[in-house]
Amino acid sequence: MSDTPAADQLSDAEYHRIAQAVLASVEAQIDRWLQDDVIDIDAARTGGLLELSFANGSKIVINTQPPLQELWLAARSGGYHFRCVGGRWLEREGRDFFDLLSESATAQGGKPLRFNP
Repeated sequence: MSDTPAADQLSDAEYHRIAQAVLASVEAQIDRWLQDDVIDIDAARTGGLLELSFANGSKIVINTQPPLQELWLAARSGGYHFRCVGGRWLEREGRDFFDLLSESATAQGGKPLRFNP
């Protein structure tokens, strides 16, 4: 028996709404950092895919997976799959999407960066 909590039962519309809100919040944070001259990260979004490009040439890719109702995160540290559990996006070991994104962006950006839901 798995210790991983069950994912929330979402309608397709609910999944799309909250997944798009995650992408929008990531984009908004990057816009704030650019405006405040914190760090230069290029964000390019195509549908449910958001690509973050760092000055050192590395990338982080966030992708929605509607058939699975997941968010995927690919970074130098690895690839992660997240499901909505209790209103939070968690991967199978229980790590939070925004925590893992922040850790990855900090490592790849070379300075402390924090994304919040």
